Amino acid sequence: MIDLLISPAHAQTAGAAGATSGLLAFLPYIAIFAIFYFLMIRPQQQKQKKLKEELAQLRRGDRVLTAGGIIGIVRKVVPEGDEVDLEIASGVVVRVLRSTITAVLTAAGKPANDPTPAAKN
Repeated sequence: MIDLLISPAHAQTAGAAGATSGLLAFLPYIAIFAIFYFLMIRPQQQKQKKLKEELAQLRRGDRVLTAGGIIGIVRKVVPEGDEVDLEIASGVVVRVLRSTITAVLTAAGKPANDPTPAAKN
């Protein structure tokens, strides 16, 4: 009767199996983190880096979108400051912080002295 309550002992090696099974236990977590990194974290970092570069090169005539959902055309950029004047309607100019601009929709045209691709023959 006492033999039914005692589980039989299984032979195990002392250190090798424990280390291998511990690594295998963390393998799914490492794989999930790698998937999250490459599918979510890395693209977001690249998007933020691109936006930061676009904001640094912001100039008059660019069409931008603010965090409040307002689309406007850049009329004045203060080089030293963090402020940008946007025209949101004809004759209506507002001053916004550069950090509230979430996207540059269309960049200003290229300089007038650049040749067009068709004229490069």
